[in-house]
Amino acid sequence: MENDQDQLLPIANVGRIMKQSLPPSAKISKESKQTMQECATEFISFVTGEASDKCYKENRKTVNGDDICWALSALGFDNYAEAIVKYLHKYREAEREKAIQNKGNDTLGKSEESSQNTRGGQNEEQTETPS
Repeated sequence: MENDQDQLLPIANVGRIMKQSLPPSAKISKESKQTMQECATEFISFVTGEASDKCYKENRKTVNGDDICWALSALGFDNYAEAIVKYLHKYREAEREKAIQNKGNDTLGKSEESSQNTRGGQNEEQTETPS
């Protein structure tokens, strides 16, 4: 049987997020962290469950960010959905730019390798002499 704690978000992460939204001098009780941990975990399960149901009805096995946004809207959390749609757009844009840069770097790296290996008509393996 699985431990109930395995199903919850890590309490240290929950506490860290709570501290970020409070004044530095604020104290947070253990019970407050545990309550927030349970609520946040339940909220995430609620939203992902709705997104998962949508995927199941569409014969898909993978839940993606768009499904989560749809679920948030369907459950009445339109403000959260709007914020996440903006975040997803920026994230995907950054990933595309990173992929383009990496592709450019890979091409440059291969052409440099190629020119190094063909200088003087020999590659590194051919320049070694047996002892």
